[in-house]
Amino acid sequence: MRMAAISFLGLGLLLAAGCASTSGSTPDGDVATYDSLRQLRAQCTAQGKELALRSGGNDRRLSGYECRGK
Repeated sequence: MRMAAISFLGLGLLLAAGCASTSGSTPDGDVATYDSLRQLRAQCTAQGKELALRSGGNDRRLSGYECRGK
């Protein structure tokens, strides 16, 4: 009985962890927060590029930004 309960608890935790990581490359669900823009800017800088708003891009969405060459 105890092993079954532990198994189900472990399975539940694995499923919960899987659901929490489904957002992919946009940690905030494509919402451009201060922290998500800071992380994206750091990624662009590491590539030798700079973060810029796409032409016609929505400044409130991460998908509205891109890394551009300097």
